Amino acid sequence: MKQVEVVAAIILFENQILCVQRNKNKYPYISEKYEFPGGKIEEAETRTEALQREIREELSMRIEIQNEFLTVYHQYPDFALTMHSYICICADKTVILHEHIDYKWLPKDEIVYLDWAAADIPIVEKLM
Repeated sequence: MKQVEVVAAIILFENQILCVQRNKNKYPYISEKYEFPGGKIEEAETRTEALQREIREELSMRIEIQNEFLTVYHQYPDFALTMHSYICICADKTVILHEHIDYKWLPKDEIVYLDWAAADIPIVEKLM
């Protein structure tokens, strides 16, 4: 079973959280689901360096990482995922989508209503 280690940003701006929607994917269980933005850690990269890079590449945003929030271990049908999430803030909520198909800035109590990727659900629950 393939093991994947990723980082994810819980980006806050004026009491709202950034939620991004994945593009169509070969895995139907994550295709077009909402997630916290982030991605894979490259060789010789720290988790926080990876997170900064992924957010720049995917969203053209600059974030300030505040603290680690939750590490999630999730077994999907085709791979096992370890996801390290971090609370982050941004000075500007402008988002330019490079990989995702949609995004929403939502108050914490509304994020639960989105169709989340399974690995992201423990983070949503802890935020609630």
